Amino acid sequence: MALTMIQFSYKSEFVNKLVQNPEDRSVAVRNLIEKLGGKLLSFYFSFGEYDGLLIADMPDNITTLTASMVAAAGGGTTQLKTTILITMEEASEALKKASGIKLEQPKG
Repeated sequence: MALTMIQFSYKSEFVNKLVQNPEDRSVAVRNLIEKLGGKLLSFYFSFGEYDGLLIADMPDNITTLTASMVAAAGGGTTQLKTTILITMEEASEALKKASGIKLEQPKG
C-alpha cells in the first residue's frame, strides 16, 4: 500500500454550496477512495495555503493519481498537491540499500 497525503483548495463556488447546504465531504472522499481499493485514514480542514488535507492508504501510486484526477475532474478544487509518504520502516530499508553505494563524482 502507498501512504499518501493530498492537500486541496476549494473553489469559492464550491465553498458557497457547502455553506448553503453543509455536508461532511469526508464521506464522498471516503467512498471514492474505497471504490479504488484504498482506505481514508484522516481528513482535515486547515488554515493557510490549502483548505484541507487527507491522508489515505492507497493500493499504489497509479491509484493515487487516479483519485487525484477524479477529484480534479469534479471541478470543485483549485489546487491539489499529492505527497507520497514514506514510513520509517521504508526509509530504513532505503538507507540500508544506500549503505556502501556511492555516486560517481565528476572527473574535473
